[in-house]
Amino acid sequence: MLENQGSVSVEEAIKSADKALNNLTETVSKTVAVAVKKKETKLSKVSRRELDAIQLYLKEIEYSPLLTPEEEVKFGRLARKGDDNGRKKMIVCNLRLVVKISRRYMNRGLALPDLIEEGNLGLIHAVEKFDPERGFRFSTYATWWIRQNIERALMNQTRTIRLPIHINKELNAYLRKSRELMQIQGGEPSVTEVAEALGKPVDKIRQLLKFNERTGSLDITIGKDSDSPLVNFVSEPSAPEPDELIRDKDINDSVENWLHQLDLKQQEVIVRRFGLHGHDNATLEQVGKELGLTRERVRQIQMEALKRLRRIMENEGLSGESFLGL
Repeated sequence: MLENQGSVSVEEAIKSADKALNNLTETVSKTVAVAVKKKETKLSKVSRRELDAIQLYLKEIEYSPLLTPEEEVKFGRLARKGDDNGRKKMIVCNLRLVVKISRRYMNRGLALPDLIEEGNLGLIHAVEKFDPERGFRFSTYATWWIRQNIERALMNQTRTIRLPIHINKELNAYLRKSRELMQIQGGEPSVTEVAEALGKPVDKIRQLLKFNERTGSLDITIGKDSDSPLVNFVSEPSAPEPDELIRDKDINDSVENWLHQLDLKQQEVIVRRFGLHGHDNATLEQVGKELGLTRERVRQIQMEALKRLRRIMENEGLSGESFLGL
C-alpha cells in the first residue's frame, strides 16, 4: 500500500497515525467543551467539527499498511516481550480495523469518535493478550476484543434497566468463559460452545444474553416531521411481513447451497451442531457419539467447515458474521 504513497515512509506513517490515535478524542472533546462554554447549542456546529476530526483521523491512518501473517508473528513476539516498537506497530497497523468495526455500531447511543476510542482500547488489550505462537491471525483475535469493548461501552451508556446482581454475575461469567475459549480457538466461540463450557443449557444462556440487549422506547416518533409513535407501526408477531418471508426463503436456499459445497462429514457435523435440517443443537460430545468420533475430532471438523463456509460467503460478497456467527 505504501508504494502508492510516493515519498511517505513506513516510519513517518506510523508516527503520523500514532499521533492521530492520541489526539482524536482530545480534539473532539475540546470542540464540544468550547461549544458548551460559549453556549453554542446548535448541534450542526459540533457535528461538523466532529466530522472534520474524524476525517483527519481517517486520513492519517490510511497510510498505515496492513501486516502480513509473517509480520504479525514478528511484531507480535516483540510486543509480547514488552518491546514498545512492536506493540506500536501492531496497534497502528490495525487502526483501520477498529474504524470498520466501529461504524457497525453507529446510531446506538454513542458518537463515532467515542466508538473508535472504545474500539482502540479493545485493540490495545488484544495486542497485550495476543499469542502469535498459536497460529491464529491477529485480526480475527482482535475483532472479538474490539467488539467486546464497544458493546460494553454501549451497554453502560444506554442501559435503562438496572439488572439484578445475580444476572450481572452470570453475564460476567459468560464473558469470561467466552474470552477463555477465544484464547484457545483463536476465533469467537458460538453461544453453544460457551454454554457447553459453562455446563448450562443453551436456551438458558440465550435467555441470559437477552438481558444484554439495548432497550428502546415505543413512544419515540418516527421521523422529524411525524407525530406518530413507534408503537403504531409495530406489527403483530404472528403475521410476518411478505418481504420477511421472501428473505427467509432466500436465506434457506443459500444455506442449502453452501452446505452442499462441504464434504459429507462436515455437513453432518454442522447440521447437528447448529440445529439445521430438523436437528436440535447438539454438544461436541453428542455429535461425536452419533458419528463415532471423538470430541476433539468433531471440533476440528467444525472449525474446518466454518472456515470453508466463510470463504464461500466472502466469494459471494457476504459477511461471514451474518451466518452461524462466522
